[in-house]
Amino acid sequence: MTAQPQGRSPAESRSTPVDGERVLGALSPSRAGDFMTCPLLYRFRSIDRLPEEPSAAAVRGTVVHKVLEELFDLPAPERTPDRARDLLAPAWETLLEVEPGLAEMFTGEEGPELAGWLTECREVLDRYFDLEDPRLLEPAERELYVETLLDSGLLLRGFVDRLDIAPNGMIRVVDYKTGRAPGPMFEAQALFQMKFYALVVWRTRGVVPSMLQLVYLGNAEVLRYQPDEADLLATERKVEALWQAIRRAETTGDWRPRPSRLCDWCSHQSLCPEFGGTPPPLPIFQLPVPTAEPEEPAGS
Repeated sequence: MTAQPQGRSPAESRSTPVDGERVLGALSPSRAGDFMTCPLLYRFRSIDRLPEEPSAAAVRGTVVHKVLEELFDLPAPERTPDRARDLLAPAWETLLEVEPGLAEMFTGEEGPELAGWLTECREVLDRYFDLEDPRLLEPAERELYVETLLDSGLLLRGFVDRLDIAPNGMIRVVDYKTGRAPGPMFEAQALFQMKFYALVVWRTRGVVPSMLQLVYLGNAEVLRYQPDEADLLATERKVEALWQAIRRAETTGDWRPRPSRLCDWCSHQSLCPEFGGTPPPLPIFQLPVPTAEPEEPAGS
């Protein structure tokens, strides 16, 4: 997962108008994952839009993703570990130009040291070459924005790290993770994101992806899954049910927390009732009234 600046999301800025169709709302795999993890976390991120301090791990993910994207701009013979390491510092400097505040992560006494953090980034990049040989790959798409409008009026959207298309038309959806592969109990949640992307690809291209591939660079593991139409139809039903649950929470104001081990990494513990906090007042908004006219997507 890559770090994004606060404010309007990249998906919102790229989403195309859906002419003649009423859009009830929009959902990305990240926001769907937030709601499944904890409805209150979804509220804090999507409705309150509370700022979150960037973590060294999240920024590392952003930089490593950028390097892997740019690696495929090079001629195939030049896609080597050394060239990937050469791309690291420029990728970090480019990110700083957009978000100069990120440099503050390395100035505090309790924060990481920049040189050590860059070394960790290089180690993550080196693991990539243990799993794939980019000299033998020619991705069809990288950092691809995808979206599709379901019959219900729900817009699904997100960014796919890489799309590989074989000469026979078979499609592989690839996502890089700079953390460690999840244990068996959490594999289904990781695959939900990939099935979400596969559903959008199927709806837009008419082809069910033959392979979903999660590349975990934290411990050099690859999780692969072969979906079928039944999988993706079930994913569509799950997404629709999630959206209905989100709308009920919007109507009732019931954004109850769901405690789990993931609470240890949450940026909003001070506002969470589970930790003695009080959420801020809900923003005042009005649910959309059904109309024949297109509406602005809600959510992110």
